[in-house]
Amino acid sequence: MVSNRCKMAVKEELKKLGLHFIVVDLGEVDVMEVISMSQRELLKKGLLEAGFELMDDKKSMLIEKIKNVIIEMVHHSDEVIKVNFSIYISEKLNHDYTYLSNLFSEVQGTTIERFIISHKTERVKELIIYGEHNITEIAWKMGYSSVAHLSSQFKKVTGLSPSHFKNMKDKRRCPIEEIGTESNINRNNEN
Repeated sequence: MVSNRCKMAVKEELKKLGLHFIVVDLGEVDVMEVISMSQRELLKKGLLEAGFELMDDKKSMLIEKIKNVIIEMVHHSDEVIKVNFSIYISEKLNHDYTYLSNLFSEVQGTTIERFIISHKTERVKELIIYGEHNITEIAWKMGYSSVAHLSSQFKKVTGLSPSHFKNMKDKRRCPIEEIGTESNINRNNEN
Protein backbone atom coordinates (compact mmCIF):
# COMPACT_ATOMS: atom_id res chain seq x y z
CA MET A 1 0.00 0.00 0.00
CA VAL A 2 1.52 3.28 -1.01
CA SER A 3 -1.20 5.89 -0.58
CA ASN A 4 -4.22 6.86 1.47
CA ARG A 5 -6.43 5.56 -1.35
CA CYS A 6 -4.76 2.16 -1.00
CA LYS A 7 -5.37 2.18 2.75
CA MET A 8 -9.04 3.06 2.20
CA ALA A 9 -9.44 0.18 -0.28
CA VAL A 10 -7.95 -2.27 2.23
CA LYS A 11 -10.18 -0.92 5.02
CA GLU A 12 -13.22 -1.47 2.77
CA GLU A 13 -12.24 -5.09 2.13
CA LEU A 14 -11.84 -5.65 5.88
CA LYS A 15 -15.24 -4.06 6.59
CA LYS A 16 -16.92 -6.28 3.96
CA LEU A 17 -15.75 -9.28 5.98
CA GLY A 18 -16.84 -7.75 9.29
CA LEU A 19 -13.24 -7.49 10.48
CA HIS A 20 -12.25 -4.71 12.86
CA PHE A 21 -8.82 -3.23 12.32
CA ILE A 22 -6.51 -1.57 14.81
CA VAL A 23 -3.99 -0.36 12.25
CA VAL A 24 -4.02 -0.14 8.46
CA ASP A 25 -0.70 1.32 7.46
CA LEU A 26 1.69 1.10 4.56
CA GLY A 27 2.18 -2.61 3.98
CA GLU A 28 0.70 -3.69 7.29
CA VAL A 29 -2.70 -4.48 8.79
CA ASP A 30 -3.50 -5.38 12.39
CA VAL A 31 -6.98 -6.79 12.98
CA MET A 32 -8.72 -7.45 16.29
CA GLU A 33 -10.19 -10.83 15.43
CA VAL A 34 -8.58 -14.15 14.68
CA ILE A 35 -9.12 -14.58 10.95
CA SER A 36 -10.56 -17.92 9.81
CA MET A 37 -9.19 -19.66 6.71
CA SER A 38 -12.35 -18.81 4.76
CA GLN A 39 -12.10 -15.13 5.78
CA ARG A 40 -8.41 -15.17 4.81
CA GLU A 41 -9.26 -16.57 1.36
CA LEU A 42 -12.07 -14.00 0.87
CA LEU A 43 -9.74 -11.21 1.98
CA LYS A 44 -7.01 -12.48 -0.33
CA LYS A 45 -9.48 -12.60 -3.25
CA GLY A 46 -10.90 -9.13 -2.49
CA LEU A 47 -7.46 -7.59 -2.18
CA LEU A 48 -6.34 -9.24 -5.42
CA GLU A 49 -9.37 -7.79 -7.23
CA ALA A 50 -8.43 -4.36 -5.82
CA GLY A 51 -4.87 -4.80 -7.12
CA PHE A 52 -3.22 -5.85 -3.85
CA GLU A 53 -1.56 -8.99 -2.63
CA LEU A 54 -1.93 -10.59 0.79
CA MET A 55 1.54 -11.52 1.98
CA ASP A 56 2.06 -14.37 4.37
CA ASP A 57 5.77 -14.98 4.54
CA LYS A 58 8.20 -12.84 6.53
CA LYS A 59 10.60 -12.23 3.63
CA SER A 60 7.85 -10.85 1.37
CA MET A 61 6.60 -8.65 4.20
CA LEU A 62 10.13 -7.35 4.82
CA ILE A 63 10.54 -6.56 1.10
CA GLU A 64 7.26 -4.60 1.22
CA LYS A 65 8.46 -2.74 4.31
CA ILE A 66 11.70 -1.80 2.51
CA LYS A 67 9.69 -0.51 -0.44
CA ASN A 68 7.34 1.42 1.83
CA VAL A 69 10.21 3.07 3.73
CA ILE A 70 11.72 4.16 0.41
CA ILE A 71 8.40 5.41 -0.97
CA GLU A 72 7.66 7.30 2.24
CA MET A 73 11.17 8.77 2.27
CA VAL A 74 11.20 9.83 -1.39
CA HIS A 75 7.57 10.74 -2.15
CA HIS A 76 5.92 11.71 1.12
CA SER A 77 8.57 13.38 3.25
CA ASP A 78 9.47 17.04 3.07
CA GLU A 79 12.38 16.37 5.39
CA VAL A 80 15.79 16.04 3.72
CA ILE A 81 17.39 12.79 4.90
CA LYS A 82 20.75 13.72 6.41
CA VAL A 83 22.16 10.18 6.72
CA ASN A 84 22.95 7.57 4.08
CA PHE A 85 19.88 5.75 2.82
CA SER A 86 21.43 2.48 3.97
CA ILE A 87 21.62 3.73 7.57
CA TYR A 88 18.13 5.24 7.37
CA ILE A 89 16.53 2.03 6.05
CA SER A 90 18.48 -0.15 8.48
CA GLU A 91 17.42 1.94 11.48
CA LYS A 92 13.79 2.21 10.34
CA LEU A 93 13.46 -1.56 9.93
CA ASN A 94 15.82 -2.57 12.73
CA HIS A 95 17.76 -4.97 10.46
CA ASP A 96 21.33 -5.13 9.19
CA TYR A 97 21.51 -3.32 5.85
CA THR A 98 23.60 -6.03 4.19
CA TYR A 99 20.88 -8.57 4.98
CA LEU A 100 18.15 -6.23 3.69
CA SER A 101 20.14 -5.45 0.56
CA ASN A 102 20.87 -9.08 -0.28
CA LEU A 103 17.26 -10.13 0.35
CA PHE A 104 15.90 -7.27 -1.75
CA SER A 105 18.23 -8.04 -4.67
CA GLU A 106 17.47 -11.75 -4.52
CA VAL A 107 13.69 -11.29 -4.51
CA GLN A 108 13.28 -8.15 -6.63
CA GLY A 109 16.01 -8.68 -9.20
CA THR A 110 17.34 -5.16 -8.63
CA THR A 111 19.27 -3.43 -5.89
CA ILE A 112 17.85 -1.16 -3.22
CA GLU A 113 20.04 1.59 -4.66
CA ARG A 114 18.51 1.23 -8.15
CA PHE A 115 15.04 1.12 -6.60
CA ILE A 116 15.76 4.37 -4.72
CA ILE A 117 17.23 6.02 -7.82
CA SER A 118 14.14 5.05 -9.85
CA HIS A 119 11.87 6.58 -7.22
CA LYS A 120 13.99 9.70 -6.86
CA THR A 121 13.96 10.16 -10.64
CA GLU A 122 10.18 9.83 -10.74
CA ARG A 123 9.86 12.33 -7.87
CA VAL A 124 12.18 14.76 -9.68
CA LYS A 125 9.93 14.45 -12.76
CA GLU A 126 6.94 15.26 -10.57
CA LEU A 127 8.64 18.32 -9.08
CA ILE A 128 9.71 19.54 -12.52
CA ILE A 129 6.15 19.16 -13.84
CA TYR A 130 4.71 21.07 -10.86
CA GLY A 131 7.09 23.92 -11.68
CA GLU A 132 7.22 25.23 -8.11
CA HIS A 133 10.99 24.71 -7.76
CA ASN A 134 13.98 25.25 -10.00
CA ILE A 135 16.51 22.44 -10.58
CA THR A 136 18.84 23.72 -7.84
CA GLU A 137 16.00 23.66 -5.28
CA ILE A 138 14.91 20.21 -6.46
CA ALA A 139 18.48 18.90 -6.11
CA TRP A 140 18.64 20.17 -2.53
CA LYS A 141 15.13 18.93 -1.68
CA MET A 142 15.94 15.45 -3.01
CA GLY A 143 19.25 15.23 -1.13
CA TYR A 144 21.61 15.43 -4.11
CA SER A 145 25.08 16.83 -3.45
CA SER A 146 24.81 19.08 -6.52
CA VAL A 147 22.73 19.89 -9.59
CA ALA A 148 25.36 18.05 -11.65
CA HIS A 149 24.80 14.87 -9.61
CA LEU A 150 21.01 15.11 -10.03
CA SER A 151 21.39 15.78 -13.77
CA SER A 152 23.81 12.91 -14.27
CA GLN A 153 21.61 10.41 -12.43
CA PHE A 154 18.43 11.69 -14.12
CA LYS A 155 20.03 11.33 -17.56
CA LYS A 156 21.28 7.78 -16.80
CA VAL A 157 17.73 6.70 -15.93
CA THR A 158 15.67 8.65 -18.48
CA GLY A 159 18.15 9.39 -21.25
CA LEU A 160 17.23 13.08 -20.89
CA SER A 161 18.61 16.03 -18.97
CA PRO A 162 16.18 17.57 -16.46
CA SER A 163 15.94 20.72 -18.59
CA HIS A 164 15.15 18.67 -21.72
CA PHE A 165 12.47 16.80 -19.76
CA LYS A 166 11.03 20.12 -18.56
CA ASN A 167 10.71 21.36 -22.14
CA MET A 168 9.03 18.20 -23.47
CA LYS A 169 5.36 18.37 -24.33
CA ASP A 170 4.70 14.70 -23.45
CA LYS A 171 6.20 14.26 -19.99
CA ARG A 172 5.91 10.52 -19.28
CA ARG A 173 5.56 9.44 -15.69
CA CYS A 174 5.20 6.06 -14.12
CA PRO A 175 2.61 4.91 -11.54
CA ILE A 176 4.25 4.65 -8.11
CA GLU A 177 3.66 0.90 -7.83
CA GLU A 178 5.55 0.29 -11.10
CA ILE A 179 8.63 2.37 -10.24
CA GLY A 180 11.73 0.25 -9.81
CA THR A 181 10.26 -2.88 -11.36
CA GLU A 182 12.28 -4.68 -14.03
CA SER A 183 9.76 -3.82 -16.78
CA ASN A 184 9.89 -0.15 -15.82
CA ILE A 185 13.68 -0.13 -15.68
CA ASN A 186 13.84 -1.77 -19.12
CA ARG A 187 11.27 0.71 -20.50
CA ASN A 188 13.34 3.66 -19.22
CA ASN A 189 16.48 2.23 -20.79
CA GLU A 190 14.70 2.00 -24.17
CA ASN A 191 13.97 5.77 -24.26
